[in-house]
Amino acid sequence: MPRGLPKKNYTRLQRLSLKFLADMGISQTTVRWLKDNGYDAIHLRELNLHRLPDSKIIEKARDEGRIILTCDLDFGALMSASQGTLPSVIIFRLEDETPININNRLKTILKDVTAALDRGAIISVEEKRHRVRFLPV
Repeated sequence: MPRGLPKKNYTRLQRLSLKFLADMGISQTTVRWLKDNGYDAIHLRELNLHRLPDSKIIEKARDEGRIILTCDLDFGALMSASQGTLPSVIIFRLEDETPININNRLKTILKDVTAALDRGAIISVEEKRHRVRFLPV
């Protein structure tokens, strides 16, 4: 934490630095939850980009400094093959993909993975654990 900055304000600054782009497999309820908690988040549907190919979603996220939220394993494979370091991707590999469960898992992992997301990583999120793989893989 930067010296002299109250913990409460530092946490808020961390939130402001994270920007998310939600893929079609992520509910707009999760995007609203992120916004309500101080994050910059948009959904492809909000932008009428619901048919955008995965490669273009990656390009958009990279251009805008956003982290991709998805349930689609293809994003991990595409980022691994690209040898790029950004954008970071959070892939949910959950049996229960309801917004409330995704939101709870996000709340839990964001405390632990903020630095990895800034650096460039693929975060695989499961019911009870998450795994960080730094980019390039």
